[in-house]
Amino acid sequence: MDSGQPNFFSGPYIDRRSEQREDADWAGAALADPETLYLLGSGTRHLVYTRPEPRIAFLEGGERAAIEADASRLVLLGWFRERRCVLLEVGLDSAPALPHGASFEELRPLSPLLAGEEAGLLAYARALSVWRARQRYCGACGAATVAERAGHCMRCTNAACAQEFFPRLDPAIIVLVTDGEHALLGRQATWPAGRYSTIAGFVEPGESLEDAVAREVMEETGVPVTGTRYDSSQPWPFPASLMIGFRASAPVDTRPIRASGELEDARWFSREEIRAGAVLLPPAHSISCRLIRAWLEGE
Repeated sequence: MDSGQPNFFSGPYIDRRSEQREDADWAGAALADPETLYLLGSGTRHLVYTRPEPRIAFLEGGERAAIEADASRLVLLGWFRERRCVLLEVGLDSAPALPHGASFEELRPLSPLLAGEEAGLLAYARALSVWRARQRYCGACGAATVAERAGHCMRCTNAACAQEFFPRLDPAIIVLVTDGEHALLGRQATWPAGRYSTIAGFVEPGESLEDAVAREVMEETGVPVTGTRYDSSQPWPFPASLMIGFRASAPVDTRPIRASGELEDARWFSREEIRAGAVLLPPAHSISCRLIRAWLEGE
């Protein structure tokens, strides 16, 4: 399916200009540029205005907090709305004076309310923040690491090791399985009452995406699948997944379901049942909802 619309958190919301990361004085250039935008982060939370509608609370390049920033806490994100955009990581105990009405908030509950391009930017910043927090020490020798390449590389400070670490993603498949007129949906016990969604799971080492689709569906429902085809993908920064969406077919006579693993229940639902509200669908900004709605519309 190609609707022409990117999934939420996706799209050309930023010009990354990755070649700029090789400039040893990139931070000096950013701090000297009064047009630089600073996106403040503290752990997994970022500075936003929540009223009258959620939006990023950028600090401008001329503001004191930005000018006095420690370069080790800066990460070059790229050019957002044609202005250089830098992530500034701060601790809650060392945060600068905040703009009136701004606060540090988690992305997940706010994301559906944000403009798409701002949600994408925060997803990008959140993923980098999580990775940097988890890569403060070398995984090979245990020495401290130091940020390089505008914050997109963490290098081991042990000269005998000098390993370089780059941001990592956790690939996960998410698949809508149908037998033509019915969709196979499952639910986890922690979800809101009545919610069902598509089948998903992480890709394992030495496994293709298609193999992961077949394995996850069989493990969680006992249903064999065929005809797997790629649909679209979605970055999911909770904390660092890339959801890779598929459609797959199952034999029409496949009726028995054996829910297992993370699922407390899995069932076949007809188009009519779903349209009639028999299930609570996943959030509208999720790739899971996109897969289901595309099938309902006959794509």
